[in-house]
Amino acid sequence: MALPRALILFGIHVSNEIMDIRYPSFIFISISFLFFSFSMAGTNGNIEGRVKDKNTNEYLVGVTVQIVGTSIGAITDEGGYYRLFNLHNGNYDVKFNIVGYKTIVMKNVNVQADGRIRLDVALEQSAVELGAVEIFSQKPLIQKDQPATMFSISGVKLEKLPVQTFQEVLSLQPGVTMEGNVRGGKINEVMYFIDGLPAQDFISGGLGTELPKSSIADMMIYTGGFDVEYGNAMSGIVNVITKMGDNAYRLTFRFEKDNWIPSKWDKQVDQSNEGELRFSGPLLRDRLFYFNATTIKLNNSRWWQDMNNFFLSPNNKEVSGFSKIDYLFSATTRLTAQSVYSYHNWRDYEFSWRYNLGGLPERTKTALRGSVILNQTLSDHSAYSISGSTFYLQNRIGEGNKGDMKLIPYQFDYYLRFIIQGKENWWANAEQFVNTIKGDFNEIVANMHSVKIGFELNLYNINSDLIKYEPQRTYFGKPIENAPLLNYSNSYNYFPRTGSIFVQDKVRFELDGSTLSLGVRWDFLDPRAKRPIVEYISTSDNEFHQQIKGYRRATFKNQFSPRIAFAAPIGPDNIIYANFGKYFQYPLFDYLYAGIDPAQIFAGAKNVLTGNPDLNPELTTSWELGYKQSLGEFYVGSITYFQKNIKNQVDSKTLIPFDSKSAGDYGFAQYVNNAEADASGLEIVLARERDEQLSGGISYTYMIAQGTSELVDQTINRAQWGFPIQTSTFPLSWDQRHAIKLDIESKLWYGIIFNGIVWYNSPKPYTYFPTRDGFTSVDSTKDFVPNNARMKNIYFVNLKLSKEFLLSDISSSKIVLFADIRNLFNTKNIRWIDSNGRIGGELSDPSAYYDYRRVRVGFTIDF
Repeated sequence: MALPRALILFGIHVSNEIMDIRYPSFIFISISFLFFSFSMAGTNGNIEGRVKDKNTNEYLVGVTVQIVGTSIGAITDEGGYYRLFNLHNGNYDVKFNIVGYKTIVMKNVNVQADGRIRLDVALEQSAVELGAVEIFSQKPLIQKDQPATMFSISGVKLEKLPVQTFQEVLSLQPGVTMEGNVRGGKINEVMYFIDGLPAQDFISGGLGTELPKSSIADMMIYTGGFDVEYGNAMSGIVNVITKMGDNAYRLTFRFEKDNWIPSKWDKQVDQSNEGELRFSGPLLRDRLFYFNATTIKLNNSRWWQDMNNFFLSPNNKEVSGFSKIDYLFSATTRLTAQSVYSYHNWRDYEFSWRYNLGGLPERTKTALRGSVILNQTLSDHSAYSISGSTFYLQNRIGEGNKGDMKLIPYQFDYYLRFIIQGKENWWANAEQFVNTIKGDFNEIVANMHSVKIGFELNLYNINSDLIKYEPQRTYFGKPIENAPLLNYSNSYNYFPRTGSIFVQDKVRFELDGSTLSLGVRWDFLDPRAKRPIVEYISTSDNEFHQQIKGYRRATFKNQFSPRIAFAAPIGPDNIIYANFGKYFQYPLFDYLYAGIDPAQIFAGAKNVLTGNPDLNPELTTSWELGYKQSLGEFYVGSITYFQKNIKNQVDSKTLIPFDSKSAGDYGFAQYVNNAEADASGLEIVLARERDEQLSGGISYTYMIAQGTSELVDQTINRAQWGFPIQTSTFPLSWDQRHAIKLDIESKLWYGIIFNGIVWYNSPKPYTYFPTRDGFTSVDSTKDFVPNNARMKNIYFVNLKLSKEFLLSDISSSKIVLFADIRNLFNTKNIRWIDSNGRIGGELSDPSAYYDYRRVRVGFTIDF
């Protein structure tokens, strides 16, 4: 019986295969789920502390502590303790009230995800009842319960920064490269969460969906020492907390563009137009609230002068949105339904195709995630949350259907430089459905232990269909004439499962405020696939025939990840912290399943590179040691040393001699766990905070990143080029030794707000291995050594200027005018150099440089 369309859309497949109870692992996992709450990355925090008499220093019992405007509150016990538990990330006004004392309201107390905010208050006796004394709370310069490297960026700050997407904020942090490599790790070793739920592309890696900037309330960025509730990530965590509606109606519209000046006078544009609409408010006062934000981006890209000759404008179109509805059953119970959606349609640009851009395929990415989250506070010391979500992601390359594609070899010009005719032989349709159930249970024990347990289950439907043929090329990029095309095609549909259990105890010692965090995480991956057992039979010199001898079921993978962290004050204005942990990441599904489907093999399909469902998780062992010191009222400094060792990285292993690949034989190479890397570094940060006139920070990072491989297909490429297999470590392409970053926010004259970013990076490595003809090296006796030379320094200055104007004296309506300027001094920063040491290679490709100056001007209207 066919499944209803709606069930198929949301990836729900009720079949004997999915519910197969023959596998003991599934039975164990299913039963275990019944005994635990399900885990999600944190979105809530606590406010706690003690209340005492200002004159006698005696702790007060019976003080009413309440969140202003809500019914959330607590009463101090015999020791003056109180706790406001399980508060959503944000700012709160907290009122302290008892008969015989002046009432105090602490304004703008900031609560961060997973934070235990300490707020101690001293009340002054009063014989008569007076109005409340308002005191503006200032965020502590040092968060003493955070024994990790974490950066918090508010939505207000995000709107002021010269960035286009929230992902760019990651690269502004110490130890992170411009491309997003965190502390020497690969880009796809960073995990993104939206309201505690993953938003990842599990086939190709990276972020799976876009998100409007105006929907973000806060961002928590971890670059080291993250807790056990975060899994399947080895280098960094980005946890985005979204905004929610309240009792006030709000409407915001933003518009900006970079081509206010005609293009004939200013060609340094992307012909970009961007608009965003946000609205929120109550559907039922004090009970039901809504929030919605939608962004539309239209542009012709940096390459518009070539692209406009082939495509209608705009050739790059993107829509992203976020919607949320919150229902408060009571002050302690909240139900949230939300959706994240994005659509992106664009055309790639390659300089070697500039005379035949119509030969490059159209690309489309569609994402939709729906989720429901229930959060309930059971008492002043326990709470839980549980959520369910469905995430659909589709990546398409090429137009029409699979059968419409015709295999047409490229036609190069006489010098084999530009492609002047033909189409890129590439069509793909990759879909992934991810059904997730998660949650957590948090208990405060004896005012000292914060115990958190959690659990997670993900059911995937991974469907990939790919046709891809590429010409064989030399290492220097020259196509090998008359050589057979390399076949990277594959087709598969699998239903893997992953899940986890974690337990964590954060112990706060009252005597000195020290924090000890102990945790362990257990994760599993059930690939639910069979691996072909292939025997290669020699038919002639360098010719082989494959014979399938049988199939072996891929093994059930599991991994324990212990983590420990400690933070202790060594004085009133400083702390020392350290953490150690093991982190893991399961391989992308394309590395597991490409080219192993039995139906595909029996049909005679042959691939250059095949998947391996028995790949083990990549493992990182990491530790860091840091020291933080507040320097007066506004400044705080820190110094952190870190080390990472990464093992089991995915690379490829050649299975048969090189010449046989020319015949396109199946299984020339397979993904394996045989690469490793090391990274270490020192981060020094000086920040100025809590000052509206001038704030910001400066950081310096010294970092080394070395390994035996930096690409998953590196070994097969080296075999193709005839180079020996790399056995020793070398500087990775993101081995950026020195980096200085400066972030400044200041109020200038006439109410103008200035936000500036200055960025300096020392040269990144590249491989110098010169050639004269593009086929052979200048010196054939010289060994091939990867990344043996360095490019040039990179220097950027980006800034954003804004000015606010009130539209009405009786309302909060306003308009903000702004100018966003990237690469202010139009610096020619180098992105890549070819093996001859030429910027842009033989063609002087302009993509070898990062973007030149761009100026975006716009306005925001708030009602």
